[in-house]
Amino acid sequence: MAFELIAGSYCGAAPVPETALDAWNFDPFLLFALTALLILMRRDARGVAAVAVLTLAFVSPLCALSVALFSARVVHHLLLVLVAAPLLAVALPGRAGRGSAAVWFLLSTAALWLWHVPAAYDFALRDMAVYWVMQVTLLGTAIGFWRAVLGQEPGFQALLWALAGLIQMGLLGALLTFAPQALYAAHVVAPLSWGLTPLGDQQLGGLIMWVPAMLPYLVIIGHLARQSWGRAGGAETAGGETAGGEAG
Repeated sequence: MAFELIAGSYCGAAPVPETALDAWNFDPFLLFALTALLILMRRDARGVAAVAVLTLAFVSPLCALSVALFSARVVHHLLLVLVAAPLLAVALPGRAGRGSAAVWFLLSTAALWLWHVPAAYDFALRDMAVYWVMQVTLLGTAIGFWRAVLGQEPGFQALLWALAGLIQMGLLGALLTFAPQALYAAHVVAPLSWGLTPLGDQQLGGLIMWVPAMLPYLVIIGHLARQSWGRAGGAETAGGETAGGEAG
């Protein structure tokens, strides 16, 4: 990865605590894309909520903060794959033919893990073109995964794939938490301004990915379980009524 396409960090220089709240990103191309998506999603509250989440991730000071801190980058990624992606998955039109949950699980897991390989991660943070490849592949594969999971009939398979997503996320978080040394050159210096060592920042990011990131999965798993139980209860009721009618 010695070459560069568009050198520089998309979100700008790593801010220090005194300037972090002023580090908003008003990139006109980004604002145009978010506005276009908002217009597309305007009739669906879940889609509007997804645009709000994407705005938080890319326009607010979180964008610049994620240049400084790995832990902030983890929050940024989790907003994409665990909040914006499932909201868009149920809001985007064309809900039929979502594809195999197994295929999308493999693709989304591969994207998440590959972009946390230190060489790939550091490359994305120093090159704006690669940065957007990172963002698009993370968000796109996560949308595909959640469309496949949430588009299935409620039942064991949907629950199984959501649980698989939880496990792989937790495993990556655990590996980052217990890594014996800081892995990312992009975050060797900036965390010191925030009172963190590079390793401490990485451990915080791993813990965020390991524990709080479980909550969106558990919410979705609970929703799928309730749908499955409701469907099973409805089928039993319908079966009982049919049997009663035949006996009568």
